[in-house]
Amino acid sequence: MRTTALAIVTGVALALGSGLAAADSPTPGIAADTEWPSYNGTVDGQRYAALDQINVGNAARLGEVCRYKAEEAGTFQTGLVQVGGVIYFASPLDTLAVDATDCSVRWRHHYTPEQTPVWLINRGVAYSNGMIFRGTPDARLLAIDAQTGKTIWQHQVGDPTQGEFFSAAPQVYQGLLIIGAAGGDWGIRGRVMAFDQVTGREVWRFNTIPRGDEKGAETWKNVGSARYGGGGTWTTYTLDMAAGEVFVPVGNPTPDFIPGHRPGENLYADSMVVLDARTGALKWYYQLVSNDGHDLDLGASPMLYFNGKAEPMVALGGKDGHVYGIHRESHKRLFRTPITTIKNEHVLPTVEGILACPGPLGGVEWNGPAMDLLNKAIVVGTVDWCAILKREKEYVYKPGGFNLGGHWEFQGKGKGAVVALDPDSGKIRWKYETPGPQVAGITPTAGGVTFSGDMAGNFFALESASGKELFKAQTGGALAGGVISYMRAGKQYVAFAAGNVSRLFNESGSSGSPSLVIYALDGKNAPVAAPVSTALAGTPDPAKGGKTYATLCAACHGSKGEGGVGPKLVDIRKKLDFDATVKWIKSPSAKMPTLYPSPLDAQAVADVAAYVQGL
Repeated sequence: MRTTALAIVTGVALALGSGLAAADSPTPGIAADTEWPSYNGTVDGQRYAALDQINVGNAARLGEVCRYKAEEAGTFQTGLVQVGGVIYFASPLDTLAVDATDCSVRWRHHYTPEQTPVWLINRGVAYSNGMIFRGTPDARLLAIDAQTGKTIWQHQVGDPTQGEFFSAAPQVYQGLLIIGAAGGDWGIRGRVMAFDQVTGREVWRFNTIPRGDEKGAETWKNVGSARYGGGGTWTTYTLDMAAGEVFVPVGNPTPDFIPGHRPGENLYADSMVVLDARTGALKWYYQLVSNDGHDLDLGASPMLYFNGKAEPMVALGGKDGHVYGIHRESHKRLFRTPITTIKNEHVLPTVEGILACPGPLGGVEWNGPAMDLLNKAIVVGTVDWCAILKREKEYVYKPGGFNLGGHWEFQGKGKGAVVALDPDSGKIRWKYETPGPQVAGITPTAGGVTFSGDMAGNFFALESASGKELFKAQTGGALAGGVISYMRAGKQYVAFAAGNVSRLFNESGSSGSPSLVIYALDGKNAPVAAPVSTALAGTPDPAKGGKTYATLCAACHGSKGEGGVGPKLVDIRKKLDFDATVKWIKSPSAKMPTLYPSPLDAQAVADVAAYVQGL
């Protein structure tokens, strides 16, 4: 009797620790259904799926089961949550519930912005007690009924006129909903907040940029700069349920490229901040980069694990191109391993420009380390992309606008890799290089297979022990969001988000339409290319062009054409007339994604050209 009880407890622990919670009781002879109830499977961030129906011996038989096109075009970086056979995910303005086996839509919730969005982007939802929670690009927080798709409550929790928005997938802890404000590059003062799940009432907050009597305020020697110091949080969070701690990844300080404007360590920018999940009180922190001048956020959620000595550890993947192993009790760093090209990491940007590797879009982006429990390895994706960083001669804070303090220029073609590391020493075991930037979620499984995909549109399965490619398919859309695996009715599925168009693109032009795609063994359905319109453009409609611009162009060129990653478009008519603007959009340089003839047809290009001519 004792042995049986122990076996049951062990089985449950394995399911919960793997990122797959057991769902319904299995029919005899059929494997139990499983769930993926949180952004990273479970709240510790490990992303491990204890499933082995798809394994090293049969992964080559993977095929597409179905796909659902969520939008025509735009950013698509959402994580995926699967509960009760339904996958919940988000586009910038819509929240969707889709069947996890056949892609049929259960419901679709549309949010109409109440103010002008800062950036049309969202990285996922949280599920708790029959409710779906998400943030919006105009700084609202929503609770949605998971069964019906109806709004339960909606509150404004930030100020979009100051550059605040909420793109992170929230985290849930004992009736609290935890989320932080994004918008560090716009010069916000970052903060993390907890809300009552039932009412949406704020329970606590922690300012990631301290001021006044707050601990760490002394690290901002130019006291005034802390008012717009950045430190946004824009992905998701990790929980230590036993300790009652929330691990928060905090982004870069502002202005990005002029650290001399804000002398000091600039806490808690570029840091992992550990808070009491009940109260928001600071427990401890680890800063990856002090007085950062290269825009090197900690953007990905930390991953909790135990090393070979059974010591509690946390793995961090930063935009500085390193993976860190931090002891959770001593708070000491045990390893710091470079996993991409590193050049001039401590050289300050100049007006003329300096080469930095990784650049602001390199290193580990918004999907962080995973844990391969089968092979006892940390597995992480990385982007290898250098940039020239240039600072402004004179910097003045601009409320609600980009506050980079300069700009950057891509160098060469962005590529990526999936890297496996020893969890004790941080030593690299293997590296699988990808032709496009690697930002999608990494999911190791008990079948010895690791799933992910790249921004060149490739979905792939690797042998977890060696990094050997077992399967690869071109999906027709860049992968930049969640990749999850689960069991339903005796079949193991792999679902992922494809079709992202954003700052992180690949010169191959693989962008596609935002789509949920599901694979399984012996899937038969092949991707069907969207029909391309050959119709000539009619009268341009600048109003429609403005909506398309906000969806596809604002992330690089600024919401008002003020410039950012891409060049300034204000007064472009002084350089390019309408016809020349159309030609530029249709035939862009290598530094801009190809959008014509899909997702933009000739009419859409004309509409956008008419809009930007009026900026």
